[in-house]
Amino acid sequence: MWVDERLAFDGPIEILPLNNRMVEKIWTPDTFFRNSKRSLLHNMTSPNKLFRIMQNGTIFYTMRLTVSSDCPMQLRDFPMDGHACALLFGSYAYTNREIIYTWRKGLEESMDVPPESSSLLQYDLVRHTLSSQTYKFSTGLYSVQVVHFYLQRKLGYHLIQTYIPLIMVVVLSQVSFWINKESVPARTVAGITTVLTMTTLSISARSSLPKVSYATAMDWFIAVCFAFVASALVEFAAVNYFATLEANREKRRVSKTSIPDSTAQGSDDEPETPPSDNSRSSRRRTANSVLEAPMTRYPIFFQGSAVPPNMMLAGTSAIDAYARVLFPLAFGIFNLVYWFFYLTKDTMEEASQRSSRLMSILCIVDLPADWLQGRSSEFLLRSS
Repeated sequence: MWVDERLAFDGPIEILPLNNRMVEKIWTPDTFFRNSKRSLLHNMTSPNKLFRIMQNGTIFYTMRLTVSSDCPMQLRDFPMDGHACALLFGSYAYTNREIIYTWRKGLEESMDVPPESSSLLQYDLVRHTLSSQTYKFSTGLYSVQVVHFYLQRKLGYHLIQTYIPLIMVVVLSQVSFWINKESVPARTVAGITTVLTMTTLSISARSSLPKVSYATAMDWFIAVCFAFVASALVEFAAVNYFATLEANREKRRVSKTSIPDSTAQGSDDEPETPPSDNSRSSRRRTANSVLEAPMTRYPIFFQGSAVPPNMMLAGTSAIDAYARVLFPLAFGIFNLVYWFFYLTKDTMEEASQRSSRLMSILCIVDLPADWLQGRSSEFLLRSS
């Protein structure tokens, strides 16, 4: 809306409605969107334009546009981040000495965003602010109108697709602590499977993000979950290593104590005779029989890899006993700290921070400019 005194008229009609083709016959401002990537003028079924002239020469001219604009983002708090996306429009050729843009109803009431126009899949429109600024370029000073849309990202999608599966994988990796240490194949398969699943989830979570050089909040969560899963596999390697050392020690101890006892028992019962091959072989069989575990018949559900060859080594490892408590406790504490920190943190960017780095584009978000059509973008343009 602007005033052109040359078009003032007298008559019974206070507001003169005209066809949009008459716009070509009068002077119109060269308004454009400074941070626009793509713009679309709606022409179905006819050009969506409204043209009115009032008796005092005030011109009311609106059109329906769809504008895709640039929105630089900092994704350090992703997916709990909030952004202030700016939409800038003003004159392309006329400086502020020739055209000055102002909000006709003030900064509070000049723009109205209907709920049906602010529905986005990944964001919630928290609020919007209006301002008038002067930009300095090589050709002079220009009057620019700025609209900041404060967008808060919705967490539900990422919670279902990424966070809950990651937590479930970590919990499954800790189930292996309750499997007998003698079940090597079962614990190995469980550890490797959870590591591969964690790798797949991390790759799929990063595939939809821009390639930023810093770690986001989701990256930290994935890294910690991966560390827990890998630690569960390393824990079983430590359990198996120390169990092997204990078994070897037990074999050496038994072999040292059984051979002298069998020799002393033989000298008491039989007269001393020169050693023969038969006596040596029988002595070896006696030593081996001592090393072997007593043959006991176990129920069918105890048979297999769950029953150790040496019953003296059966039982829960001390490392497993500590891991059953420490791993879930540490993971629970991490989740409490992580969610408390990011859910209570004010992740919404300020408009001043956004204006300072408006030209450094990190990623793109599409904003429908239908928000600025009709009564939503009524501003007063005065021509000097």
